Amino acid sequence: MLTAVVSLTVIAGPAFAKKADRPTPPRIDVDPAALDRDTITIGGGVGLVPSYDGSNDYVVIPAAAVRGRVDGINFSSRGLQLSADLIRDKSLASWDLMLGPVVSLNLNRTARIIDTRVLALGRRRAALEVGGYVGIGKTGVITSPYDRLSVRVNYVRDVTGVHDSYVLMPVIDYGTPISRRAYVGIGGSATIVGDGYAETYFAVDAAGAARSGLPLFARPRGGVKNYTANLLFNYALSGDLQRGLQLFTLVSYSRLQGDFARSPLTSVAGNPNQFYSAIGLGYTF
Repeated sequence: MLTAVVSLTVIAGPAFAKKADRPTPPRIDVDPAALDRDTITIGGGVGLVPSYDGSNDYVVIPAAAVRGRVDGINFSSRGLQLSADLIRDKSLASWDLMLGPVVSLNLNRTARIIDTRVLALGRRRAALEVGGYVGIGKTGVITSPYDRLSVRVNYVRDVTGVHDSYVLMPVIDYGTPISRRAYVGIGGSATIVGDGYAETYFAVDAAGAARSGLPLFARPRGGVKNYTANLLFNYALSGDLQRGLQLFTLVSYSRLQGDFARSPLTSVAGNPNQFYSAIGLGYTF
């Protein structure tokens, strides 16, 4: 799930010093045996996102998410990216090694382009990106025996020849239940891409400059594309996060960097500050 960097003190609540000067975790009545069962959560709702990467126009889109655990295999979606952890670790284990495949669908500049100057540059085909990830997680870190901190690195590469390049994403996530009904996730990530990605989505060649009126920006270079922070909140309408109906909300902020911020698609027609939000309902089986 997606997550943003905020003060953990706010999430954990007030801390009272003990002999070891450690915060007293909140009491959360959770059935440990239920944490090891197979489970699937499916969610749907609406999102508000930039009309393309770097745009200052926003559009409403359908939002969907899935996560779960089946026979010891964990899987989850992040936007249009789906990943699975093929290392079978018990959910009650303190440490969790993660390794598995990642498949992503890149729809940047394929549709919903509002700015006529960017539209004049032409649409892009959808890119299928395939790769994998590796990471490590720790359960029982700060607020309770059930909070979790994880670090992972995703690597995917376009296999459809659209941008014919790679996307590398280091991610850090922290999540904790603050009661049996409520869960908060926070975290951040960086996105690093190759030259082909930069040229496909952020370049303006001579012909494109003539059609659109945007300045020439022929050869943007790859590198760090953006830094992102996310905040997720889940609330169990059924009274239990482990099963039943849930309300979820997500807010995210991303800041484009380098040639991605200097590109006329961003600096003239858009904005390097990117905001995302979503709200919807999910059900845990």
